[in-house]
Amino acid sequence: MIKLVSLVLILTLNFSCTDTREGEGSEPVSLVTTDSLKFTSAIRAIFQDSKGNYWIGSHNEGVSLYNGKAFVYFTTNQGLSDNQIRSIQEDKDGKIWFGTAKGISVYHKGKFTNYPSKNNNPIVDWNKTKGDSWFYAWEEDGINRFDGINMNYLIFPKPESKNSDRSYGVTGMSKGQDGRLWIATYSALFSYDGKTVNVFDAKKLNLKDNQQLHIRSVLADSKGRIWIGNNGIGVLLMEGNSTFNFSEKNHLIDPTSTRRGDHKSPPGTLEHPFAMEEDSEGNIWFGDVHTGAWRYDGKAFTNYSVSNKPMIWTIYKDHKGHLLFGTADGKIFKFNGKTFEKYF
Repeated sequence: MIKLVSLVLILTLNFSCTDTREGEGSEPVSLVTTDSLKFTSAIRAIFQDSKGNYWIGSHNEGVSLYNGKAFVYFTTNQGLSDNQIRSIQEDKDGKIWFGTAKGISVYHKGKFTNYPSKNNNPIVDWNKTKGDSWFYAWEEDGINRFDGINMNYLIFPKPESKNSDRSYGVTGMSKGQDGRLWIATYSALFSYDGKTVNVFDAKKLNLKDNQQLHIRSVLADSKGRIWIGNNGIGVLLMEGNSTFNFSEKNHLIDPTSTRRGDHKSPPGTLEHPFAMEEDSEGNIWFGDVHTGAWRYDGKAFTNYSVSNKPMIWTIYKDHKGHLLFGTADGKIFKFNGKTFEKYF
């Protein structure tokens, strides 16, 4: 208890906030701590930092830091841009970055610094920027790249479309072993190899006339394959120059499905993959909105029920190779090799 109180005091006394838009700080705010995770909204992001701490991002309750002893909570009261956390990452200096629904926040030495979701100086030529830190720009037409000093807003080279209402908000990112960055948006998939931005629209991804892109996740696996999770038509698989509907090929699409993401899928289908991850043995895992977790070992599928609310928002592999599944009811489960057990 003494150690816990000391931790809270240290964090509280060292805590402040700055905002790159206003340059003003805020007064320190007392932090809430608990001995178990108290989120009730969905778990949108999980990340284990270089010190072994877990950072857990919620749908509308901010972020929690678990240091192995207690859960400490941060919200907009402490300086976050927004309480909906969509991504978490760490840079080479140990700073923790959060992509929120209303901008980007970075936590370092007890202080938050915030950046807007986009700036007023969009960049068309991506090669004029540098940096390995990429951040969502949400319901906009580009992505943010941090060069160590400035947050640069890069515009997507959008494919021609008669539908002017198409959204290119970023929904997922994955970096391949070749260093290429894959960026999922609702209406197209983009890749960037450091020189060229390539665009993969519905035509290039071989969609049928009755299908539409609504990409929610992307995974570049250890074999160089690109897995694309599309809400409504399941998993697309890109192998080399070939792309096909992986769910459809494996009879995991309901024959009565509208294929538009508005259809509640029955058991035994994989139509709404919002999360994907590769485990230490090379198995590919999918988290479906309606049917729970799926494991593909290269030959066969296994479907698992994870919690009372089947929607899986995120799948994360921690430092020990454990797969952690964040669910819609604010819980995190670990796969122990056979079944799922509550982790947080």
